[in-house]
Amino acid sequence: MKTAMATVCIPGSLPEKLEAIAAAGFHAVEIFENDLITFPGTPREIRERCADLGLAIVTCQPFRDFEGMPDAKRQRAFDRAERKFDLLQELGTDLLFVCSTVAADAVGGVDRAAHDLAELAERAARRDMRVGFEALSWGRHTYDYRDAWEIVRRTDHPRLGLILDSFHMLARDIDPSVVANIPAERIFLVQIADAPRLQMDIVSWSRHWRCLPGQGDFNLGPVMEGLAANGYAGYLSLEIFNDRFRAGSARSVALDGHRSLICLMDDTGRRMGKTLAGAVSMPPPTMIEGVEFIEFSVEDGERAAFETWLSQLGFVEAGRHRSKDVALWQQGDIRIILNSDPDGFARSYQISHGTSVCALGLRVGDAAATTQRASALLDIPHEGTIGPGELAIPAVRGVGGSLIYFLDHSEGLARWADIDFAPTGRSTTGSGLTRIDHISQAMHYEEMLTWLLFYTSLFNTRKTPSQAVIDPGGVVQSQVIESGIDKGAGLRLVLNGSQSHHTLSARFVTDFFGSGVQHIALATSDLAATVTALTAAGVDMLPVPENYYDDLEARTDLTPAQIARYKALNILYDRDAAGIFLQSYTGTRDGGFFFEFVERAGYAGYGAANASVRLAAQAGRARPRTIPRA
Repeated sequence: MKTAMATVCIPGSLPEKLEAIAAAGFHAVEIFENDLITFPGTPREIRERCADLGLAIVTCQPFRDFEGMPDAKRQRAFDRAERKFDLLQELGTDLLFVCSTVAADAVGGVDRAAHDLAELAERAARRDMRVGFEALSWGRHTYDYRDAWEIVRRTDHPRLGLILDSFHMLARDIDPSVVANIPAERIFLVQIADAPRLQMDIVSWSRHWRCLPGQGDFNLGPVMEGLAANGYAGYLSLEIFNDRFRAGSARSVALDGHRSLICLMDDTGRRMGKTLAGAVSMPPPTMIEGVEFIEFSVEDGERAAFETWLSQLGFVEAGRHRSKDVALWQQGDIRIILNSDPDGFARSYQISHGTSVCALGLRVGDAAATTQRASALLDIPHEGTIGPGELAIPAVRGVGGSLIYFLDHSEGLARWADIDFAPTGRSTTGSGLTRIDHISQAMHYEEMLTWLLFYTSLFNTRKTPSQAVIDPGGVVQSQVIESGIDKGAGLRLVLNGSQSHHTLSARFVTDFFGSGVQHIALATSDLAATVTALTAAGVDMLPVPENYYDDLEARTDLTPAQIARYKALNILYDRDAAGIFLQSYTGTRDGGFFFEFVERAGYAGYGAANASVRLAAQAGRARPRTIPRA
């Protein structure tokens, strides 16, 4: 299959859109009618521009309200079609995109639609052109692709074919299995779109909430398997109407779009045990086995304070880098790297973002294979400066320009700490922290779908339903991604974004000068004991409002003694059908970063019921922002 993208998917002027689509590696483009109308040049200039960029033009779409028009309007519909044929010829393409009519006065019936489309196909043949017919999910009479196929089949004209759109099928829960029985040569174009499951009218759903494959809740597998089964090898095109995309970067959305199709074809081929035509060869997505390390870039003047904080949390400096100003701190299975080296990636990251998390080290089954898959998915590789005897760890760019390193059990990568760091011999009793429970990344709201796709396409993951969390400054959208947690430590990752500039996550992105890790949750088997130790060590803990504990007493069966203990230690409580969850937080450092401490007992969630309480407590302690006077 060849890849294409409709210009409606991305923001910008038509020339900017074409350049972005070409730069992302697409084979072709669908010109959306509004983009053509607002272009100050001629259609021939668009054709020449696309040719210079190496883009074929699939069609200029859509052509509306054609079939079934009453006699008084029928000739006018054909006149409009002839003018559209003229335009398509000037653009250098041969496909007239006809979507099923929504006109209130249109006449229904398969025979009438087939009659009109047969005549249109005959007119197209005289111009050496084709007609593609699509069933809009809100069409007046034809809203099911199976009915559209019956119209095309009954017409039996070689210049008339079917246009399929996954959204129009799946939004109405129409069975896509018939796709496999449609001859591939009668399918002229396939448009692919995902979407979240929402309760709203289909038109609004389609025009505002479509998203790229893998970013929504639709099961695109049966649609793709049907196309693979019938041997379809034409264009697989993205037609995405999404308000987030219109507010984003054209190049970023286009790149995401190509990545989504690469992943979709790879996933389909693996399920079917065959390689799809046009698919990119790559290793399968890998499960994340755990977080090997979290690396902070630390400004030299802040190093002492940060080390004091880690010591109070129960960490010990376990190793010093053999050639750089880098230290390894450890407690249990948690490894934190502090990097204050004056040269290299961490230094440039610190200059841009301040003291912050600049890299994550993830343990996977095969680091080389993961790197190959990342490259095939158009992720950006990173090669840093390697000193004598230092280990080269493969990495790609992640959220906010940070790095994600891949480590595995192979000789060398499994011994990264021993190779790069000289042990200090120091030890600590610690505070009971054992491992990393989850990592939370704050980002611009418009970026959330980009990074969701990044993680889900590269790794073997499970995503939970998106949730809206109430912050005193607005609503925060939260999306959880999990990998490998059923087989061990794995990775739990929480993506947060907000359209409001006043939420804690939005303020973090602003103060941090970009997206990044806002907080890290560390696990303990006894949170009360851990918090007691942290408090005794002088750690600034986040106070919880007293009203929270009054409410806890009213809505739970906790004893007064348990509630009193949680209140004294500022511990939050939640439970689900499987168990309980306890949480506590440090105060927020300059820049907005903080640690969370959790105790799980069978509980699978993240304390969503407590999120608004925590956010309100943090907002109450946040430094006020100065509002410029007019």
